[in-house]
Amino acid sequence: MAASHPSAHPSAHPSAVPSAGDQRDLIDALARTAFVTMAVLSKIGAQHDLSLTQLRMLGILRDRRLKMSELADYLGLDKSTVSGLVDRAERRGLLQRTPNLADRRAVDVRLSPDGMEFAARGAALIARSLSPMTSRLARADTRRLTTLLEHMLAGETATGSL
Repeated sequence: MAASHPSAHPSAHPSAVPSAGDQRDLIDALARTAFVTMAVLSKIGAQHDLSLTQLRMLGILRDRRLKMSELADYLGLDKSTVSGLVDRAERRGLLQRTPNLADRRAVDVRLSPDGMEFAARGAALIARSLSPMTSRLARADTRRLTTLLEHMLAGETATGSL
């Protein structure tokens, strides 16, 4: 992994610390990328009568089954707000609530079969919509950017600010 290479971490070489201008350019590029990505997600959500938060909830549940409290933590919302989101998605047949096997007081949420199909179609649509931007990268650049973004996000996740 590139992050373990001594020159990959700024503290290994003080001259490798980004300048204020480099930092500003990076923040600007990240913001513009986020705006394009959010526009795609908002458009896809609107086409399917889903808010951005509902779309995010379906994405989170795509590969996991969570307790309501865990889902609330992932979304950064209170449990009552998440209950309303789950209620609406459950009425549409996208989610199912099931008793938690380890804690009888808790309820798990997972995608229903229709929800899994929708999540797969949605992921493909998102990928297609973002491909004009992502397809410009060579395979090695794609892998490197993915690694760098995951590294950046791991730092934010660890501090609890996401």
